[in-house]
Amino acid sequence: MKIAVLGAGAWGTAISINLCARHEVRLWARGPAQVERLRADRVNRRYLPDFSLPPAIILAGEMGRALDGAELILAAVTTNGLRETLRSVRSTGLNIPLVWLCKGFESEQARLPHQVCAEEMPNSVPRAALSGPSFAEEVARGLPAALALASTDAGFARDAARALHGATLRIYPSEDVIGVEVAGAVKNVIAIAAGICDGLELGFSARAALITRGLAEMTRLGVALGGRSETFMGLAGAGDLILTCTGDLSRNRRVGLALAKGMPLAEVLAALGHTAEGVYTARAVTRLATEARVEMPITRAVCGVLENPKQARAAVQELLAREQRAEY
Repeated sequence: MKIAVLGAGAWGTAISINLCARHEVRLWARGPAQVERLRADRVNRRYLPDFSLPPAIILAGEMGRALDGAELILAAVTTNGLRETLRSVRSTGLNIPLVWLCKGFESEQARLPHQVCAEEMPNSVPRAALSGPSFAEEVARGLPAALALASTDAGFARDAARALHGATLRIYPSEDVIGVEVAGAVKNVIAIAAGICDGLELGFSARAALITRGLAEMTRLGVALGGRSETFMGLAGAGDLILTCTGDLSRNRRVGLALAKGMPLAEVLAALGHTAEGVYTARAVTRLATEARVEMPITRAVCGVLENPKQARAAVQELLAREQRAEY
C-alpha cells in the first residue's frame, strides 16, 4: 500500500520507519528547510535523533507530491495543526482515506479531531482515529505495541487496521471514535498530574490512586460526550493512561515533574522541545466538563498548576480535602 505520512515530528517519523518495510511510505514535512535537513542527514535530529531514516522512505515538502498515488493518509501532526494540514490536503482535490494520530482537543474551540475532519474534509472520505499506548522511540525500534483504530465505518476500520497491522504493531478495529479520542486527549492531562505527584515525591500509592481516579474522570467525560464506557478500559483508555503516567519517555509526565519544581510553564516547554498535548488540552477539557456538568477535579487542579506552578502542593492538598464519598 502507498501511504502518505503527514508530519515529520517524532510520531510521524517513527510510524514511517515502522511501516516502510511493508508499505511504500512518503513522509511530508512542513517547510523546505526541514525537508532539506532530513534529505541531507537521513536523521530527524530534532525529534527522533537516534534513528536513521531507511532509504525506502521518500521525503516530500510539497503536499501534492506527498499525496501522489497515495491510498491512505496518516496525519501525524498536532491536534492544533490538524485543521491547517487538512486544508492543504483538500486543496489538492484528492479524496484519500484518512487516519489521524493526534491526541487532544483543538484548543480554540475545544474540537475533537473527528469534528475538525468533519468541518474540513468531504463526507465521502473514509476516516479513522488511531490511538493507544505507544512511545515513538519504541515504535521506531520495532518493539511490540498495540493500538486501537476507530471509525464509524466498521468496514474501513477493519481494512485500515489490517493494512497497518504488523508483526510487532498490533491494530485493533473499533467503532467508538469519540471514546478513543477523548481517552487519548484526557490521559495527557492526567499524565501531567502524575508527573506533579512524582515530582512532589508523594509516593507510588498516591500515583496509583491518581491514575485510577483519573481514569474515572476520563470515563465520565467520554460517556457524557457520547463514548462507550468499555473503551476506557481498553488500549486507548487504561492502556495509554498507564503508559503516559508512568513511562519516562512521556512528555506530559515530564511537564508535570518540572512544574512540581516550580518552573514556569514557558521554561518547561522551551526545555522540552516537543509538543506536550496535555498543556493545550487541559483548559479545553475543563470547558467541556463544565458544559457537560461532569466533575473533573484532577483536571481542574492541573489547570491551576499550569497557571501557577508554585501552587502544586496546595492543589494536592485541595484534592485530599475533598468531601469523602462512595467510589462509584
